[in-house]
Amino acid sequence: MTIAITGATGHLGRLVVQDLKARTQPNNLVALVRSPAKAADLGIAARETDYDRPETLGPALAGVDTLLLISASDVGKRAPQHHNVIAAAKRAGVKRIVYTSLLRADSSPLRDLAVEHSTTEAELEASGIPHTILRNGWYTDNYTGSIPAALANGAFFGSAGEGRISFATRADFAEAAAIAATDPKHDGKTYELAGDDAYTLADLAAELSLQTGRTIPYRNLPEAEYAAALVGAGVPDAMARMFAGWDTGAAHGALLDNGHELSRLIGRPTTPLSVAVRDALVVARKHAA
Repeated sequence: MTIAITGATGHLGRLVVQDLKARTQPNNLVALVRSPAKAADLGIAARETDYDRPETLGPALAGVDTLLLISASDVGKRAPQHHNVIAAAKRAGVKRIVYTSLLRADSSPLRDLAVEHSTTEAELEASGIPHTILRNGWYTDNYTGSIPAALANGAFFGSAGEGRISFATRADFAEAAAIAATDPKHDGKTYELAGDDAYTLADLAAELSLQTGRTIPYRNLPEAEYAAALVGAGVPDAMARMFAGWDTGAAHGALLDNGHELSRLIGRPTTPLSVAVRDALVVARKHAA
């Protein structure tokens, strides 16, 4: 069975490939990437795949049995890009698709994200190709990636208020994707995936303070003020406004889930916040050295 992975050189994609290589022979795997040269270190075959150039999609999907469609990174462009991939997969005779969607995509208040995902889910249903939908919640890494800035600034900033977020690491979600991609028993299912435990950003700041021996408080800012702070830190304006808006959504429960479907799917508890912070500090210290 040939399994192709889109976005294989991305943060999630690399972890998925690593997990898949432990579950099947590397020669069963194909990385679908814009630049095959950047995928050389993955240790699997790579094919040029550009969502915006449909002529690349047919050759890339030739002979593929299972397509793991990791959602594209261009917010606002994903629905047509995913449409191109799904249409090409149907023409190529791909037998099944596993898609990484968004937690509660059909009802999430994070509409700028959810609409694209729900549109893709509908495309998959209309395609007639057997498929599995993995509705991923929020990555712990989305916030632990800001630890170096929090240490430099002496505070952790955000707009999530007291909203509780069911964090899970990218590695947790990657394992779920690899499991679904290698077992057709998941076809026809939609999984709402999130961490076992929910935390506020104040909890994250407290854990960071505990592990560093410093007092790193959480500073909650109004959405517009947080977006402006992100722009000041070098984040493009449109992206900064999206990040701040997602935090506001989290303040109203958009990223909270108590279903425990992720831990059931991977057969183990999701990674605790304390471990994720510890690992992020190791990386931050290496980069600072």
